[in-house]
Amino acid sequence: MAPKTPEQSKTTMTDLVLPSETNPLNNLFGGELLARMDRAASIAARRHSRRIVVTASVNHVAFNRAVPLGSVVTVEAKVSRAFKTSMEVFLDVWIEDRESGVRTKANEAIYTFVAVDETGRPVAIPEITPESELEKARYDAALRRKQLSLVLAGKMKAHDATELKALFE
Repeated sequence: MAPKTPEQSKTTMTDLVLPSETNPLNNLFGGELLARMDRAASIAARRHSRRIVVTASVNHVAFNRAVPLGSVVTVEAKVSRAFKTSMEVFLDVWIEDRESGVRTKANEAIYTFVAVDETGRPVAIPEITPESELEKARYDAALRRKQLSLVLAGKMKAHDATELKALFE
C-alpha cells in the first residue's frame, strides 16, 4: 500500500448553528459538536483507508470557546497518523464572525478510528507521510499519545514505551 498524506484525507464540514441545537445559553450543545466532529473524522478516516471505519475512542476534546446560536461553524479533520489498522484523526473547529468573516479556532479534538472489513475485522491501512510542520508535529505526538494510552490501559509496559521514557524514568 502506498503511503498517503494527511491532506488526502482532509474533510471540511461547514454548517449553521440552529436554535434546536443550542442550550439555554444559546450556545451549541457539546454533544451536537461531538457528533459533527465524529462525522467529519469518520469521513477523513474513510478517505485515508478506503474502508469501513469505526470510532475506537475520543482521545481528547477541548471546548475552549462557546459556539453561539447563528454561528457558522467549520469542522476540519485530517488523519494525523496511521498505525497498522487504526488511525488518529485530528480535528480543528472554527467559528466565523458574522460581520467580518474572520475565523477563530474554537475547539479541537483527537479521535481514533479502526478500519474494518465487511465482517467487522480490522484490516491494514496505508501509512501517513506528513508534509507541513504542523502535520509533522501532530504525527510525532500521535505516537506518544498512543503509547501513553496503551500504558494506562495496561496493554504496554512503561519501559517499552519508547516515546515516553523520559516520563517514566
